[in-house]
Amino acid sequence: MPAGTIRAPWSRRRRRVMSAMVMLAAAGLGVMGPAPHATAGRALKPSLSGSPAGTSSPVTAYVANINSGTVTPITAATNTAGSPITVGEGPVNVAITPDGKTAYVANAYSGTVTPINTATNTPGPAIAVGNAPSAIAITPDGTTAYVTSIDSRTVTPINTATNTAGPPITVEGNPIAIAITPDGKTVYVTGDDVPVSTRT
Repeated sequence: MPAGTIRAPWSRRRRRVMSAMVMLAAAGLGVMGPAPHATAGRALKPSLSGSPAGTSSPVTAYVANINSGTVTPITAATNTAGSPITVGEGPVNVAITPDGKTAYVANAYSGTVTPINTATNTPGPAIAVGNAPSAIAITPDGTTAYVTSIDSRTVTPINTATNTAGPPITVEGNPIAIAITPDGKTVYVTGDDVPVSTRT
């Protein structure tokens, strides 16, 4: 089989994932405070007590490095990068639980999500989700992380207490971005070829 026939799907997938990252950044989904959400491959962790921005509590930014399969923690107070954390292949987005204890990384090329213990910056076992996961949102109570998978056209819920994936939810189009209402009752999913799908 010619090499081009193998590389082409990955090239198309990369373009779609990168487009999703740009859309997330444009949507302004990244925030610093008690409940940070994913934004274009980086997320901010407040102190473990969840204190809001503007306090003296330490803040760490987690940056996904798509080409190296790592996530780099950066101490915001000094803008100092820590040692890269090895995750899955093609990490593209990061979301952090409201209590600041766990960062979840979507690995687009390996179809997995890697949980990172933010106290020690150590990765846990990869969690299998759909093909080409692109975005993550975590419920305000921190119990569930929802992960969009572009190629599978699914959203996979992850139980954050056990780091286990639940049954995938089929949505229309190629889901590339996700957000959850403040009351945690509705998840909104956008696709690159449909308007909006909702799941509660």
